[in-house]
Amino acid sequence: MKHGRTAKIALAVAFLMFGVGFASVPLYRMFCQATGFGGTTMRGSESELAAIAAGGRAGTGRQLSIRFDSNIAQGMPWEFKPEQRIETVRVGQKQMAIFIARNLSDKPVTGRATFNVTPDQSGAYFAKIQCFCFTEQTLQPGQEVRMPVLYYIDPKILDDQDNKDVQEITLSYTFYPVEKDGNQG
Repeated sequence: MKHGRTAKIALAVAFLMFGVGFASVPLYRMFCQATGFGGTTMRGSESELAAIAAGGRAGTGRQLSIRFDSNIAQGMPWEFKPEQRIETVRVGQKQMAIFIARNLSDKPVTGRATFNVTPDQSGAYFAKIQCFCFTEQTLQPGQEVRMPVLYYIDPKILDDQDNKDVQEITLSYTFYPVEKDGNQG
């Protein structure tokens, strides 16, 4: 009787550990998006931006430099760069940055961008409304596309002691190839 109960408990613990292991990646991603941990940006919306404006905190007068960084993973046959490397923006106002990607190969290539913000503590206040990083991008041979990022810096950054000396924030993207059915593209 004791052995059966012990076996059931061990089996339950094993299933629980499997479930925690399986869910850890999406849970970690949700945690990072909710807190800005590790430079993860926040997902913003037009309605949140409108609420900032209605509260009188948009365009507070404080300006920050935003630096845009672009990278491609080894083996990714793309050229990828920001249209403008640095912008000066007002905290609380909607901004748009453009990135340009070009497929240098002779076949369709699908990529997905990962991103981060530095300094890390600023990620919680860098809100992206629209971004190419939310979806896979497929470029045909030789195709060049302009990809917008709509974003704003949440005025709450002004109340955060860890960000009081921040003058520049870097938004960095890296494009990786996405394999589909064992083939590129």
